[in-house]
Amino acid sequence: MTLTESTTGLVEIRGVHKSYGGVEVLRGIDLTIAPGEVVAILGASGSGKSTLLRTINHLETVDAGSVAVDGQLIGYEQRGGKLYELREKQVLERRTQVGIVFQNFNLFPHLTALENITEAPLALERLSKDDARELALGLLDRVGLDDKADHYPRQLSGGQQQRVAIARALALKPKVLLFDEPTSALDPELVGEVLDVIRDLAQLGTTLVIVTHEIGFAREVADRIVFIDGGEVIEQGPPSEVLVRPTHPRVQEFLAKVLA
Repeated sequence: MTLTESTTGLVEIRGVHKSYGGVEVLRGIDLTIAPGEVVAILGASGSGKSTLLRTINHLETVDAGSVAVDGQLIGYEQRGGKLYELREKQVLERRTQVGIVFQNFNLFPHLTALENITEAPLALERLSKDDARELALGLLDRVGLDDKADHYPRQLSGGQQQRVAIARALALKPKVLLFDEPTSALDPELVGEVLDVIRDLAQLGTTLVIVTHEIGFAREVADRIVFIDGGEVIEQGPPSEVLVRPTHPRVQEFLAKVLA
């Protein structure tokens, strides 16, 4: 649970629809995530969880609706009551407000752990080379990998690669951090080290949105559980309610299977 009050990182999702090839994946999602809130998104495979996550930082465009962080639309601007997609450079600039950690790490294989972290701050001319290096070393220390700065991804375990990916996402100091099934590609014995890092982040007041299948972890760190089914939010509330006394039959059925 968050221990500090945050004033940035308000996420407002309004009427978001998204279809692929005529199949509607998101059906009018409305969701507000408060600054510093930790939200865990649960649901069966194919329910729209990851698609929703990717609309928050505009990796997926929306067919209707909008997503804003601290009142600023991500990927679009509004003119005359209509939304227009921003130019790529503007999209990239706004996207830096929202970091994302993927299930398959997505590290650059030809760059060291340190270089993977410094790449974005340097490319965006946010920091000097020396300052970027100092920041990266600090972030590696924060995720327990201060001795792996010069290692390439192939020299790291899956858990270590994912921790580098988290450090990389933090390098631009995002207002919101998204996690898309951050442990699903890991061997079971490596899951704990990644969850420990996310658990620490949850204590610092950063807005976190976590798509996960780790029910016990969601119960422990989330302020709120949001359950999605068929592209719609069908139930949400504190873990003590949604995971213990769910009211929607679909949630009851899902939890009965995964907790059996």
